[in-house]
Amino acid sequence: MHIDKLKNILKLTLISSCIGILASLAAAFFLVSLEWITVFREMNRFLIFGLPFAGLLIGYIYHNYGKEVESGNSLILSEIHEPKKVISLKMAPFIYLTTLISHLFGASVGREGVAVQMGASLSDQVAKYFKITPEQRRNFLIAGAGAGFGSAIGVPFAGLIFGMEFIHRRGLKLFAWYECLIASLLAYITTSLIKIPHLHFSKIELPPLSYQLFFYVLCAGVLWGLMAQFFSKTIHFLEQKIKTTISYPPLRPFLIGIVILIFYYCEGSFQYTGLGLPEIQKAFLVPAGLNVPFWKLFFTILAIASGFRGGEFTPLVFIGTTLGSAFSVYMPLPINLLASLGFVALFAGAANTPITCTIMAIELFGPKIAPLALIACFASYYVSGKKGIYKKQQ
Repeated sequence: MHIDKLKNILKLTLISSCIGILASLAAAFFLVSLEWITVFREMNRFLIFGLPFAGLLIGYIYHNYGKEVESGNSLILSEIHEPKKVISLKMAPFIYLTTLISHLFGASVGREGVAVQMGASLSDQVAKYFKITPEQRRNFLIAGAGAGFGSAIGVPFAGLIFGMEFIHRRGLKLFAWYECLIASLLAYITTSLIKIPHLHFSKIELPPLSYQLFFYVLCAGVLWGLMAQFFSKTIHFLEQKIKTTISYPPLRPFLIGIVILIFYYCEGSFQYTGLGLPEIQKAFLVPAGLNVPFWKLFFTILAIASGFRGGEFTPLVFIGTTLGSAFSVYMPLPINLLASLGFVALFAGAANTPITCTIMAIELFGPKIAPLALIACFASYYVSGKKGIYKKQQ
């Protein structure tokens, strides 16, 4: 009996280790590629004119060759809840290629969702070579998603929790903790060794804790939650509206890409193309205008709802950070504190992951931010409503 248990633990450790290493290597390769693509686009701004045709190409690829993996995170969640068949190996290269195309031509999309899909799909490819139960397969999918998320951002402990938390709208269930722990730690060690590019922030110095401070953070958390609710509801509504209005899938990102291109030129700054990392970093130092998060919200909803690939995390970070930065004009709190809380709180509400985001805040900004991050993330989470960005959450 003890030998069987030991064999099972060794098997879980081996599979989880392979998943963590593969997820981190895939994330590293993707992030390096994306950094090159972003620099190339900024040096050749005329590429933005090709955005509609990039959308046409992405739509054509998925419509003709990738229908079985087109739903992305929704497919992963479906397989976690009701395991049926191994996720196609197509998911990883398809999401990698189409996200790079989206960024090359300036779509306002993210990157961490790509790492989640690559990590989960690669975990399924590893696990299928072992004799495992449907429950174990489910656990490995969760571990792969968490390892991909954590390695893409550089937050191993948030990655540990993310895989378990994002599958449910209400509550955290610690049922795959061992697999997630091994996969996340191996992913972190691998990314540290190969030095993949992450955003780095200074530790936040907090003002003295007081009831007034907690009140302002709570109010900001409520506002981030309302923004998260608006983002999630609008993106799902518009996605369905586009599908019913434009019957041929490749035409959806093509036509909406034309609309995005027109508004890019009307707005004029082009700071909302791609990830917008310089604007995120700037928001910690200089108060952002209130128009900045709303422009990003507008461009991101159009891009994702129409079929451009890349995910929502970084755009939500952009919106939350710049919105927090804008709050500093109206609230007597340090700009870098509000920007830091916005960095995590908006995603906490949109993805229904307040525990993950609280831990992420501690890893990125230091342990002193913990009580305020907890308030902001849970306030955003409760106000944002039942439906988040992941439609298959249960």
